[in-house]
Amino acid sequence: MHGHSARNSVPVGLYTAEERARRDATVWTTIQGVLAPLQFLVFLVSLVLVIRYLWNGEGYVIATWSIVAKTMILYLIMVTGAIWEKIVFGQYLFAPAFFWEDVFSFAVIALHTAYLWALFTAAMSTTSLMILALAAYAAYVINAIQFVLKLRAARLQAAAASSPASEVPA
Repeated sequence: MHGHSARNSVPVGLYTAEERARRDATVWTTIQGVLAPLQFLVFLVSLVLVIRYLWNGEGYVIATWSIVAKTMILYLIMVTGAIWEKIVFGQYLFAPAFFWEDVFSFAVIALHTAYLWALFTAAMSTTSLMILALAAYAAYVINAIQFVLKLRAARLQAAAASSPASEVPA
């Protein structure tokens, strides 16, 4: 157990006691806590702009810029998230606690990157670009739900483990 007591190394939810302490001590937790809702807000605005363009053909430029902004925030949150994961779990990506979320994150990044490639190479029509953006957004929503459910479960597990009812009398 790498020189730590067995009691501190047993995960409660997603984190061992040491991982929870590192998570709580690093500024990268706060950065992730700011970027995640910011990305979601940019996504919501962009989604409306993309749907508006697809619905009535208006606002292509602003919809495009909103998708580019969403993609840049996605890249930023992925890099800062990898740093956070390194500090908390000791590896940049694919820590066991977030393995499947990270795997799906790469699908999200691939779709967003495909959009940028198609945009800058003029490989697709404007309507096809917007449909690709919607596919990227659908993947993003699935990934966001993965993270929210994982973090919610961890919170519930940690709360149950720390409640007096869960303690076994000596």
